[in-house]
Amino acid sequence: MAFDRRGLRNRVRRSYSAVAQDPAASHPFRVGRPLALEAGYPKDWLDSVPAPSVDAFAGVSCVPCFATIPRGARILDLGCGAGLDAILVAGKASSVVGVDFSPEMLSRARQSAGLVKATNVDFVEGDAEAVPLEAASIDVTLINGIFNLNPAREDIFKELARVSRPGGVVFAAELVLKAPLPAEVRLTDADWFS
Repeated sequence: MAFDRRGLRNRVRRSYSAVAQDPAASHPFRVGRPLALEAGYPKDWLDSVPAPSVDAFAGVSCVPCFATIPRGARILDLGCGAGLDAILVAGKASSVVGVDFSPEMLSRARQSAGLVKATNVDFVEGDAEAVPLEAASIDVTLINGIFNLNPAREDIFKELARVSRPGGVVFAAELVLKAPLPAEVRLTDADWFS
């Protein structure tokens, strides 16, 4: 059986959109405030961000905890989801652009940005392998768990190189396997979220 990248992408989008529509429902992966706390987000940081972003959090680490962000930087939050990281770093940035492929997640992100009056944050629908930004326009990129969900990794890295200005940096967190998967799992998407 051939690996169906488009079908996988659509299933991942549906899964993340379902989180945005109802974070309290059962999902194939953990979400929300308990996950964010376990991922290292300080409680007071989470308290400072509106619930629409915290409740639908689905990342893997507290990227803003380890990202070095110079004051006035132009930031890309690639795979921004409900906007938690973008809103947390907005105070240091001249501008933040969150890009995600789920309209439902972007709706939550925009709602939260409006609640905290983060006027320097914009959320745009787009794909990680075709970022809707100009070349050499980003100082710092934040990525919180998108590579394991998108088989077009080479294209993502090309886009990161394209949108990053000379000297720009990328801070990423990702899930990493400790051992190879069995061939039958590598060749299918049945256990993509396991």
